[in-house]
Amino acid sequence: MSDIINARVTFRNSPIHILEKFTFKDIDSAYESFRNHSGLKELVILQTCNRVEIFGSTNNLDVSKIKKTWASLAGLEEVAFDNNFEIVDDTAVCEHLLRLTTGLDSMVVGEEQILGQIRDAVGIAKEMKMSGEYLNTLFDKAVKIGTRVRNSTGINKGTISVGSMAVKLAEENIDDLKSKKILLIGTGEAATLVAKSLQKRGYSFYVTSRTMERSQAFAETVGGKPINFEEIIRAFSNYDVLFVATVAPYFLVTFDRIKEAMERKSGMMILDLSNPRTVDEKVATIRGIKMMNLDQIAEMVDKNMRYRSNQKNNAEKIISEEIQVLEAQMRRLEVEPVVKEIFKDIDTRRTKELEKALRMLGETDASKVKIIDDLTKAVVEGIISTPMNNLRKASEQADADLLKAASKLFDYKNKD
Repeated sequence: MSDIINARVTFRNSPIHILEKFTFKDIDSAYESFRNHSGLKELVILQTCNRVEIFGSTNNLDVSKIKKTWASLAGLEEVAFDNNFEIVDDTAVCEHLLRLTTGLDSMVVGEEQILGQIRDAVGIAKEMKMSGEYLNTLFDKAVKIGTRVRNSTGINKGTISVGSMAVKLAEENIDDLKSKKILLIGTGEAATLVAKSLQKRGYSFYVTSRTMERSQAFAETVGGKPINFEEIIRAFSNYDVLFVATVAPYFLVTFDRIKEAMERKSGMMILDLSNPRTVDEKVATIRGIKMMNLDQIAEMVDKNMRYRSNQKNNAEKIISEEIQVLEAQMRRLEVEPVVKEIFKDIDTRRTKELEKALRMLGETDASKVKIIDDLTKAVVEGIISTPMNNLRKASEQADADLLKAASKLFDYKNKD
């Protein structure tokens, strides 16, 4: 029996600057290493700016081999996986993949990009000859279900995040935004949403965080030009738009710093997406400042969020129904080698006995030989089809005992 597994490091338990450390710089090399050292028979690598995941099938799951292979490829110690790594199997894999294809596991619920990324990932795995019958079936069904859920619920329509709303507000309040200097402070989830929105709309921007390492990792993964944190704190006057999305427990953008900056410029827009706020509210009283905080931005998103929340519930219901169907289809794969081998063995015996009978009859007329051949095929098909279909149904219902009994009865031995 094969286990389907999913091992992952995602934005849900790792900030971008940590997540970036787990990425595979060379996908081809990653496939070769997993092929040779992980114990996985099949493999699909899914890597985006929000997640690094592997899907695999194996007859003998060895988590330590998977971690060692991954750590070696990423240049990490195995202890790095302690707080960031998740691994699930079988039913949980099916559920997770459906949540991916429907967009329920994305930062912005229903986002479209992940579907294309999943298709691309499977395509590469096929080219590397690493995705076989199990994973091809799993991903093919999951993509079809995900597409159907999106179409029936409309969960991907009109989606907007706090980050994209903040960028939209900047566009509405700042003339010719493309000519302005934009600064993003932070490298967490909210900052990622802002960065993605800026990138999508074609805006260049600077990004900074407490350490240059974080800023650089974020910029390489999501976009932006990294800049030293201490440098920006002393030079807010260099920027026209500030997106502040951090988790600092104090004000990073203070009244005095912005007041000093505004002595050298006429206007600035500040959008504080931090929780708690990291921009001093008094900054809004300074002449030339346009300021909005997370509560105000979230209020504008709320209507859209309520719509998405309703569609999310609908999608969840469909997924719970589809998982059972998907699991049954995956379980059926377990019995197909048995069924094929039984049919092959019986057809070999049929052919042998047919040839013997034709020699005894001295029959060489092609039309008559075909009639006899078709007759023997029909007899065999009629006898064997019902038990084989029952065997398939039993496998869909996870009847492992019957599968073992059939394997023993027909003397089937797994050749893997």
